[in-house]
Amino acid sequence: MGFNCGIVGLPNVGKSTLFNALTQTAAAQAANYPFCTIEPNVGRVAVPDPRLETLARIAKSAKLVPTSLEFVDIAGLVRGASKGEGLGNQFLGNIREVDAIVHVLRCFEDSDVTHVDGSVDPIRDAGTVETELMLADLESLEKRVPQLQKKARGNDKEAQAQLALIEALIPALQAGRAARTVIPAGEEEAARRLGLMTTKPVLYVCNVEEASAATGNAHSARVMEYARAQGARAVVVSAAIEAEIAQMPEAERGDFLASLGLSDSGLDRVIRAGYELLGLITYFTAGPKEARAWTIVKGMTAPQAAGVIHGDFERGFIAAETISYEDYVACGGEQGAREAGKLRVEGKSYVVRDGDVMLFRFNV
Repeated sequence: MGFNCGIVGLPNVGKSTLFNALTQTAAAQAANYPFCTIEPNVGRVAVPDPRLETLARIAKSAKLVPTSLEFVDIAGLVRGASKGEGLGNQFLGNIREVDAIVHVLRCFEDSDVTHVDGSVDPIRDAGTVETELMLADLESLEKRVPQLQKKARGNDKEAQAQLALIEALIPALQAGRAARTVIPAGEEEAARRLGLMTTKPVLYVCNVEEASAATGNAHSARVMEYARAQGARAVVVSAAIEAEIAQMPEAERGDFLASLGLSDSGLDRVIRAGYELLGLITYFTAGPKEARAWTIVKGMTAPQAAGVIHGDFERGFIAAETISYEDYVACGGEQGAREAGKLRVEGKSYVVRDGDVMLFRFNV
């Protein structure tokens, strides 16, 4: 089960610097964690989760395997991308394939780094990208209407439902509102199937100068407010600092971050926010061979979670021995939890919770 976030932005905002820092950090982790570069512009990075190391220590696991998230460095955008300007078609094609959008906004002043519009204004920049996505979505929907109208007149129930949804979305896009802000309640899955770019969740990354990495600045404060109004999320990062951290030995990073007033790296915050943006949670398996984190969508049942490990686990699911992370730690592991009555045997209807430590019983 793969999930990915597409990194987008105008030229010279720090998009590629951020992506390179992500992939360099992942490459540096390769001694301990599985890592692969699927393509030059795709990097898979470990989701930071201190719980995994704690579980591995208690279970005396020989190996740690974190869960991961893919980041895709998407071709830069210019005005007119929706009409094919610049690398517009490539940009829009790649956006359609990702699960969420990480939108890097320039929130730093630097006379040596040219801005394509001549001045720093992250809200204007956000609007430029969003407008191109809305125009492309609008064109896509308008092309579908005549065929759907024809089917709807023939009493095609599915076409009628799809047409009603599209006719609710078109006026919003024409008014400059992203589709995700106006999807009728209960129509989320139907809207997702339309393949619109403005239905995807968005994380704004405010790229600030080094001095503002811990506190943000006036530009990032505007983005935070903008994100709240959009129902989106935002984090503050200094891509220049992240690039520097990525080159450092692991042992030196903590002191360097502390000297800047930071408790964790911006990349860690981006990865965690991307994970949460997609509605993902983590469950664990732990034993002498390995402690491993598994990614599932919030709301999945135990058999579905088992299927993430192997399809046979889901097909032959019998039960799931389950211990909450807190109980596993407090009881000193599986045996202690079992003796304390904290190990639960859950059935097919159990909805997995974040942090569950699980062992699946199955029969194929």
